[in-house]
Amino acid sequence: MAGSLAASAFFPGPGCSSAASARSSKNTAGELPENLSVRGIVAKPNLPPGAMQVKAQAQALPKVNGTKVNLKTASPDKADTIPYSSPKTFYNQLPDWSMLLAAVTTIFLAAEKQWTLLDWKPKKPDMLADTFGFGRIIQDGLVFRQNFLIRSYEIGADRTASIETLMNHLQETALNHVKTAGLLGDGFGATPEMSKRNLIWVVSKIQLLVERYPSWGDMVQVDTWVAAAGKNGMRRDWHVRDYNSGQTILRATSVWVMMNKNTRRLSKMPDEVRAEIGPYFNGRSAITEEQGEKLAKPGSTSDGSATKQFTRKGLTPKWSDLDVNQHVNNVKYIGWILESAPISILEKHELASMTLDYRKECGRDSVLQSLTTVSGECVDGTTESSIQCDHLLQLESGADIVKAHTEWRPKRAQGEGNMGFFPAESA
Repeated sequence: MAGSLAASAFFPGPGCSSAASARSSKNTAGELPENLSVRGIVAKPNLPPGAMQVKAQAQALPKVNGTKVNLKTASPDKADTIPYSSPKTFYNQLPDWSMLLAAVTTIFLAAEKQWTLLDWKPKKPDMLADTFGFGRIIQDGLVFRQNFLIRSYEIGADRTASIETLMNHLQETALNHVKTAGLLGDGFGATPEMSKRNLIWVVSKIQLLVERYPSWGDMVQVDTWVAAAGKNGMRRDWHVRDYNSGQTILRATSVWVMMNKNTRRLSKMPDEVRAEIGPYFNGRSAITEEQGEKLAKPGSTSDGSATKQFTRKGLTPKWSDLDVNQHVNNVKYIGWILESAPISILEKHELASMTLDYRKECGRDSVLQSLTTVSGECVDGTTESSIQCDHLLQLESGADIVKAHTEWRPKRAQGEGNMGFFPAESA
């Protein structure tokens, strides 16, 4: 058989004298002699360089039809010569040099990458942190700063960030300011002392001035701080700039008061709460020019100019419109206010300023209507002049929710002040 032939070619049979002498050489102590392997096979002595010769055990000749056939012409006693490979040396035991070079190169590149990441330093110290959405307190702990990248889903038909996007950035920095300062309790921006008394913040008034609107991919930098507003209120201001140019994008100020979370009634500011937030008060103001405290109701103007009134009814909040305090988020009101603005204004003008006076909170079961009165719009449809609008958001039962005043300016030419990705459409 082929297998048995190969085996017997290298391992002598039991009748071989070398195996017998090996068995007889076992000492009385039971130890194996030095030339005997662990398998009971006699180890071969080292042969001199040249050729290694091995005796092949004689095999019985096969018979074909009763006649012996000689498979070899040579004598069975003649030794078969097997080529001898060169002995193992230090050189031929080394690994393949190409594989070794590839391994060294891979290790070097990985180490270089890690070193680059460790040694990399941004040009501006706050760029790395703010790029990933983290803010920091600056100016002796009185101002909180955070950067935002304008995402593709935050831009509107004008290819610029919507007013709701910017308002969401203002709200986010306000909450992160409280959190970073270590004053965030279990409420929506409430301090620990407020949480103990079931008090929450509610916005009373917001005023904002928009210089320009950022585009997709722009980085905006938002600064916010707080100050006292009378005996029981708090004022929060914002200043939004373009991160690269430093130009002002938006300035805003707001007034906040406290409400009991259970009774839904306004509350005085406890001394313990004032002690918490007092060290962070900053007397600086983002907007120096104040608009009138009293806003006109839609349908009436002080100068007797011609007006046009527009109405949108049947507005209802969705579950996603509610915040953690179970009332409609204040940014949602802006969208509802603009629901009744005529499309001609939205297409040809951009919002330049807005003042919102919050009167009553809105729940998830409320049904509202939006009223807008337009003054200053040219009858012939030209867009060279600014437009002013008065808005009212109220329940269908008649209770006022929000009163607002907006001013609109003609839109800039396509691409002016905003470098968008999309090419301009052909005429």
